[in-house]
Amino acid sequence: MSDHDILEMESDMEDLGDIELGMIEEEVVYPEEFLPTYHSIKEGGNVIKAQEVGFNDKPDSLFFNDGVRRIDFVLAYEDEDKKEYEKRHVFQRRKRRREYFEASLMKMGMELEATQSVLDEKLMFLKVHMPWDVLCTYAEVLHIKLPIQPNDMPARPSPLRFFSCITKHFYPDEKLISKESEFFTAPFEKDRQDLFCIKDKDLFFTPSMRSRMAYYILSRAPYDIRGNIKKFGITKLLDSGVYKAAYPIHDCRFNVKSQEPECPNERYLLYEEWAHPKSFYKIQPLDLIRNYYGEKIGIYFAWLGFYTRMLTWAAVVGIGCFIYGYYTRDTSTWSKEVCDPDIGGKIVMCPQCDTCQYWTLNSTCNTSKNLCIFDNFGTLVFAVFMSVWVTLFLEFWKRYQAELEYEWDTVEFLEQEEPPRPEYEAKCIYERKNPITGVKEKVPYTACGRCVRVSIGMTTVIFWIMLILASVVAITVYRLAVFFTFSRELRNTNLTIAEPIKEYVTPQMATSVTASLISFVVIMILNILYERVAIWITDFELPRTKTDYENSLTLKMFLFQFVNYYSSCFYIAFAKGKAVGHPGKPVYLLGKYRNEECDPGGCLIELTTQLAIIMGGKAIWNNIQEVLIPWLKNLIYRHCVHVTSEKVIPRWEQDYQLQPSSKLGLFYEYLEMAIQFGFVTLFVASFPLAPALALLNNIIEIRVDAWKITTQFRRDVPEKAQHIGAWQPILQGITILAVVTNAMIIAFTSDMIPRLVYYWSFSVYPYGNNTENTMKGYINSSLSVFSTNDFPPVDDEYIHTPPNLTTCRYRDYRFPPGHQRQYEYNMFYWHVIAAKMAFIIVVEHIVYFTKFILAYIIPDVPYAVKEQIKREKYLTQVILHETNLKLVSKRLKATETETES
Repeated sequence: MSDHDILEMESDMEDLGDIELGMIEEEVVYPEEFLPTYHSIKEGGNVIKAQEVGFNDKPDSLFFNDGVRRIDFVLAYEDEDKKEYEKRHVFQRRKRRREYFEASLMKMGMELEATQSVLDEKLMFLKVHMPWDVLCTYAEVLHIKLPIQPNDMPARPSPLRFFSCITKHFYPDEKLISKESEFFTAPFEKDRQDLFCIKDKDLFFTPSMRSRMAYYILSRAPYDIRGNIKKFGITKLLDSGVYKAAYPIHDCRFNVKSQEPECPNERYLLYEEWAHPKSFYKIQPLDLIRNYYGEKIGIYFAWLGFYTRMLTWAAVVGIGCFIYGYYTRDTSTWSKEVCDPDIGGKIVMCPQCDTCQYWTLNSTCNTSKNLCIFDNFGTLVFAVFMSVWVTLFLEFWKRYQAELEYEWDTVEFLEQEEPPRPEYEAKCIYERKNPITGVKEKVPYTACGRCVRVSIGMTTVIFWIMLILASVVAITVYRLAVFFTFSRELRNTNLTIAEPIKEYVTPQMATSVTASLISFVVIMILNILYERVAIWITDFELPRTKTDYENSLTLKMFLFQFVNYYSSCFYIAFAKGKAVGHPGKPVYLLGKYRNEECDPGGCLIELTTQLAIIMGGKAIWNNIQEVLIPWLKNLIYRHCVHVTSEKVIPRWEQDYQLQPSSKLGLFYEYLEMAIQFGFVTLFVASFPLAPALALLNNIIEIRVDAWKITTQFRRDVPEKAQHIGAWQPILQGITILAVVTNAMIIAFTSDMIPRLVYYWSFSVYPYGNNTENTMKGYINSSLSVFSTNDFPPVDDEYIHTPPNLTTCRYRDYRFPPGHQRQYEYNMFYWHVIAAKMAFIIVVEHIVYFTKFILAYIIPDVPYAVKEQIKREKYLTQVILHETNLKLVSKRLKATETETES
C-alpha cells in the first residue's frame, strides 16, 4: 500500500470519527465575519509555502533576514520530512494542515519566513510579520485606541512632591525608564489616518499591539477546508502537535543589553528595575509593564502592588496588637489565676474524653498565657479597624483603577468590543436575532441548550463542594478517634526525652496540629483534581469571550477553594466545642465518637494554629511551584540539548527554550491572592499577625512573579483588560462576610464577652461579693461543678479517680450537683448569650453603617480623571467633525468642477 493510500485512509477515518462524535456540524465557521482580509483558498488549489532562509548570525535581531520587517510572532514545528521513514505517514497529515495554514496566513496579507534551528536540525521556526496595511485593518477591527493629540490638561501636583528628595530613591531610575508622554487617544480608523499622530510607521504600533493583532489572526486562520467544513485556529494546531509552540519574542536577553541599535531593551530594563531582588523596595514601573506585557498583566501587578501597600497599615496595627497582648499576658488577671498554685493548682478539671484523666487547671498555664496574646481587648479594636480597612482598600482601589483605565485607554473597553473566542466561533451553527442590533447572528446553542449546559455545570460544582464537606467531616472523625490516643500516650509516657515538651504539647494541641497538616494535604490534592473538573465544565458551557470564560471559571474555582481552605477554620471557630454536653452526659457523633471539646485554653488558640499552618504551608508550596519548578525545567532542558556558549543562538530560539506561559494566564495568581485576602480579613480577630505575614509574602510575591515572567517564561500574548474582572465582586463579598465572621469569632470563639460580662455584672452586687468591678474570681465563676459520683462506671485501667475527689470542674455555666435543676444552664449562661447576641448586632450595624458612609463619600472615579475623559471625548468629536467637513468640502468642489467642465 502506498503512502498516498495510507494518507487517504487516515483522512477518511478522521472524518468518520468526526461524524460519529457529532463534530461535523459544530465545526462550521464563517471566518469572513471576523477577518476582513480573509480570502479562502480554493479546495485542491496549490498552496504557497513560506520562504526558507538560513540564520544570519545575529542573535539579538528582532527582524527578518532583510533587517526591515519586524518579527511579530514565532511558530515552532518539527519538519515532517526529517522524521523516520516508518513513522513518516503519521506526520503527513500534520504537514498538509501546516502548509495550508501558512498559505492561509499569507493569503490574508501576513508575511512569513522559515529558519532552521541551530541546535536541532529537525526543528523549524516560522517568523510572522504584519505589513502596515494589515496592521491598520486589524487595529480598526480590535478598536485599538491610538494617539490623536498631546494631552494639554495640567498635571496634578503629587502630594509627595515636598518629600521628593526622599521618595525619588523608591522610584525606578529615570535615566533608564523615562516618563511617557501623555496623549488623548481615539479608536483607530483606517480611512482617517491623518487624524492620528503617525511620525514613524514602524513605531506607531507598539510590539505588544502587533503581537496582539497577529495572535488574533492566528487564532482564526483556517487550516483545513472541505466543502462547508472549515477547521481553524493555532490553538487546535498546538493541541494536535502540528506546531510545538507559538509565542511573541522577547526583545533581548533579560540580563544583557541587545547589540541591535534599534532595540528598546525593555526586558532588560524590567529585570534591572523591577524583577531583580535588589529592586524589591522600588515602586513598580507599571507603564513599562503594560507596554511590554499588555494591560491584563499590568492591571494585575498594579492591583497586587496597591494591595501590598494597603497591607502595610493593617500590618502595623496588627503587630501593635500582638505586642500589646505579648506584654500583658503575664499581667492579665485570668492568666494569673490559672497559673496560681493556690487557685489553678487546686482546681481539678473533669476528663475531656471517655479515656482521659483528671487534670489540674494550672497545667494549662502556658496555653493560657499564649491565648492572652491573641485574645485581648486590643483584638477587638483590631477587628473593627480591619472592617474599616477593607472598605477603604476597595474604595481607594476603585479610584486608582479608574486612573489606570484612563491612562491605559480601557475606559470604553466594552464587552461587545472584545472579540469572541475561536472555540465559540467554531460552534456557531444556530441563527438568532441580536436583541441589541437587530441583526441576525450565529450562536452555538439554543436557549434550552444554554440552560442544560449551565445546569450540568452547577450540579457538578455542588457535587464537588459536597465532597469537600465530606472530607471535613472525615477529618473531624479523625480528631475524635485519635484524641483519646494522644491523651493516653502523652499523659502516661515515661520517656525522658518527652519530658521537656509534655508541658507544652497537650492532647488537644497534638490533635489540632496533626489534623491541620492532614487537612492541608487533603486541600492540595482536591485542588489538583477540581482544577481539571472546573476547566472541563467551563469549556462545556462555551462562554462567548475570554473575559466571560475567565469570569465563569473564576466563580467555580473560588467557590471550591473557599470551601476547601476555609471549611476547617469555620469548623474550629463556630462548631468545635459548641455542642459537647457536660461531664456524665456528653454528646456523641454517629453514636460512637464523643464530640470534640476545645483546648483547655479555648478554641481561639487552635484557630490561630490552623491559620498559621495553612497560610505558611500554602505560601511555601506556591513559591516552590512558581520558582523552583520552572527554574529546574529550564535547567534540565538546557542540559538535555547541550547548549554551549560557542554556538550563536537566535532570539526566537532562546525564547523557545523557556517555559510556555499558562493557558489561564493570571488566574492562579489572582486566586492565590484572593484566598490570602480571605485569611487576612475573615479570621483576623483570631490572628492579628495575618496582615504582617501577608505583607511579607506579597513583597516577595511581587518580585517572584516579576522574576518568573521576565526570566523563566516566554513572552505572554498581550491582552486588553479594563479591571480585575470577577475578582472585584468576590473581594467585596469577602469584606461583607468578614464583618460577620470576626464579630462571631469575638462573641463565640474568644472569651472576650464572658470576661466583659463578668467585669461589669458578675463581679459586683447582686451576683458577686466585690464592691467594685474587677476580674478577680473570673476563673472560678466561669467553671461549673460536677460530682464524680455522677460519672457512669468505666472499665479502663488508665482511668484513675484521685482519692477524696468528690467534684471536678468544667467550662460552662450550669447549676451545681444537688440543685433542683442540676446541670441545667443557669442565669449566668443566658446573660452571656444575650451579651454575645447584642455585641454581634451592635458591631455589625456600626461597621456596616461606617462602610456605607465611606463608600458613599469616596467617589469611584477621581474628579480630575472625569475632566480628562470629557476633554478627550470633546476633542475626538471636534476632530472627527472637522474631518467630515473637509471631506464634504472636497466632494462639493469636485462636483462643482465636474459641472463646470
